[in-house]
Amino acid sequence: MWRCAGVRWPPEARIGVLEWEGGRVSPLLPGKELGFRAEGVRRCTGARGNACPLRAQVPGRATQARCPECARLDRAHSVAADAVPDDPRVYRVYLAWFGPGMVKVGITAEQRGAARLLEQGAVVFAWLGRGPLMAARRTEELLRAALDVPDRIPYARKRAVRAALPGSAEERAAEVEALHARALALSGWAEALEPVPFEAVDHAGVFGLEGLPAATAVVRELVDGGVVAGRLVAAAGPDLHLRTATEGVVVVDTRLMTGWGLVGADATAGVSVPTADVRDEGTQDGLF
Repeated sequence: MWRCAGVRWPPEARIGVLEWEGGRVSPLLPGKELGFRAEGVRRCTGARGNACPLRAQVPGRATQARCPECARLDRAHSVAADAVPDDPRVYRVYLAWFGPGMVKVGITAEQRGAARLLEQGAVVFAWLGRGPLMAARRTEELLRAALDVPDRIPYARKRAVRAALPGSAEERAAEVEALHARALALSGWAEALEPVPFEAVDHAGVFGLEGLPAATAVVRELVDGGVVAGRLVAAAGPDLHLRTATEGVVVVDTRLMTGWGLVGADATAGVSVPTADVRDEGTQDGLF
């Protein structure tokens, strides 16, 4: 039995890997056959590298496999929650594009490179500025208030448009370029934040989105004895797009796999877990 630790996107490798507890990894290569069956109940994965002392059971539809106590511990050390305002690292403000009309602003530690953008499934992104954490945070807030740019976009919206994105990198980057120019023209930037000239980075090829077929369903949750199996078509952020034998192309959010004990299944076994139509997906997303 294996336990999934989620998808990791090493920026230098330009390909995602499915991580397993114990350090094993499975490269997410297009055409790869994947098949697994969940067994038992879903258990809390703990926080900050520590195992959950209660081995608490967690809901199947939660995108974070943590019990309330471990979730509080994890949040207490989170930059996203402004829990470490004295973080000495350099941070970058970015603009990320997921589809027409879907641009968000965010921040990430400069040492992480583009990893945060890959993790979110950003199809295009551009750096906007760099500097101390709180200066980056103030600039993020400025864009949200002055330009009405959100800091989160639900994964359901991202999934719904991936198969119908503009065909050229220039078209995909156009909204980000226009917003970048408007952002640099704003007054009220934090003095400690250094503006970064526009340069678009396109991940469509990395994710395998060129010619991506439309998904027909998205996995809602895993259940004891439930199978998910198919051939990998694309991987974007935490999502795997699998061509299955029973439901066409199905999206699997790998965050739903964490906390489960998984055993291998035949890649032609299809899908026998609860799913939803991609267009009507109502699963609650996480912060990003």
